[in-house]
Amino acid sequence: MRASRIPFILAVLLYGTVFGQNDISFEAYNPKSTLVVPENPVIRAKFPFIDIHGHQYRMPEQDLSPVVAAMDTLNMGVMVNLSGRSGEKLIKSVQNIKDHYPNRFVVFANIDFEGVGTDNWTIRAVNQFEADVKNGARGLKIYKSLGMRYKDSEGKRLAIDDVRLDPIWAKCAELGVPVLIHAADPKSFWDDFDGDNERWLELKTHPRRKRSDTDPASWEQIIGEQHNMFRKHPNTTFINAHMGWYANDLGTLSTLMDELPNMYVEIGAIIAELGRQPRNARKFFEQYQDRILFGKDSWKPEEFPTYFRVLESDDEYFPYHKKYHAFWAMYGLNLPDEILKKVYYKNALRIVPGLDRTLFPE
Repeated sequence: MRASRIPFILAVLLYGTVFGQNDISFEAYNPKSTLVVPENPVIRAKFPFIDIHGHQYRMPEQDLSPVVAAMDTLNMGVMVNLSGRSGEKLIKSVQNIKDHYPNRFVVFANIDFEGVGTDNWTIRAVNQFEADVKNGARGLKIYKSLGMRYKDSEGKRLAIDDVRLDPIWAKCAELGVPVLIHAADPKSFWDDFDGDNERWLELKTHPRRKRSDTDPASWEQIIGEQHNMFRKHPNTTFINAHMGWYANDLGTLSTLMDELPNMYVEIGAIIAELGRQPRNARKFFEQYQDRILFGKDSWKPEEFPTYFRVLESDDEYFPYHKKYHAFWAMYGLNLPDEILKKVYYKNALRIVPGLDRTLFPE
């Protein structure tokens, strides 16, 4: 086999073995670029923004002051806490917000899908969600455990588009609240674990993320169920988390956006995919500027500037903050102000009820 055909990972390992470069491994290989180009790090977002994909798991009882202080340094106007849970825990989170920072947080409710198929499960779930909205929830967050982990009362994998769940999505449309749903994971987690897999390092360091067509089902099956649910409920607004895992294939995502006008996308955890294709990604943002929302996912304030830099700057060849997610360099999209405003806050203000508009410019 010609050296040019040896996968990059194997080439690095081979080089270290043959030439004895301190026996360095690919996991440790993380060279500093010698490229000298203008650098314009963006520590604070140009406009106040809404993080549509936030998580504060202890919100019922936590002191929110340190969180707000960090939000202020980033220019984050509102955090949507997707871990609102349900019932009494949701009520306590809403009360904590009202007592201390009534305009800086909102919560989405969650549903426990255990027991689907038992008597009156659907009616109880719908009634509880309706109560959660009355108690302050501004939307519904669905975790990837639907389609991946949950089983019905007969022990069968619970499909995302199971007809017994249809009344839930219909109730969201009736109440005028969006559904933010995370389905499956990156397709590479289902691919062969070898030198051709772009997520090799992530799977090496996080082996529990590896999946197969029977663990619990194929990627295509799970993602297809999600799209089928979107089609069945055209009056429900769905926010597809992580760009539906199609940020590395914006052509296919464009086709889905055209086919599913009720589907929005958010950019949590996939900014590295956008940053390595700046011209293509910018065209996508231009075309679908009214349906893209800012999201981050994990609450690590030090990681937000990478997102700002990709969206706002025209910098070249700068690193991502997690090598195991992306060992490649990124480039800025240099989005115009009007698109930035839509991504940062205008689109969220339009589809999430009850947000404080006074925090954001016209």
